[in-house]
Amino acid sequence: MYRELRLDGLQRHPDAFGSSWEDEAVEQVDQFAERLQRTVVVGAFSSNYDALYGAAGLHIPQALKMRHKGVVWGMYVRPQARGSGIGASLLGRLIDLAVLQVEALTLTVGAANTAAIALYNRAGFEPYGLEKRALKIGGEYYDEILMGLALRRSA
Repeated sequence: MYRELRLDGLQRHPDAFGSSWEDEAVEQVDQFAERLQRTVVVGAFSSNYDALYGAAGLHIPQALKMRHKGVVWGMYVRPQARGSGIGASLLGRLIDLAVLQVEALTLTVGAANTAAIALYNRAGFEPYGLEKRALKIGGEYYDEILMGLALRRSA
């Protein structure tokens, strides 16, 4: 289910992800399973668990100097489930998990993705930078906004 959801997001919204559909479509199910074992991924399922409507990931670097902050990645909600609160729920769950492990969260979001930017703002994320020409798809460039959320101070 996760592989199908991920490929759907990459295909529908190539400008929303650093990865490409072309790169990930050739990966086997076991490669996706390995990714799920290396990181935290939360999902939103249908009531009978036969459909995955959305997912989001949390990566915590293992490098000593960077393990105080987490990175939100791969956030995607299927079009038919948008506007239902799933995105906010996924993000809220990631924040709940992150606050126990890290001091801050970061993410990048396409500068033209106003709905996602609004979601992240409502959750308390603040912009701290703009990466011009962050992605190149074909001959077109896309800017990304860098956002962060302070969760707690170091002890």
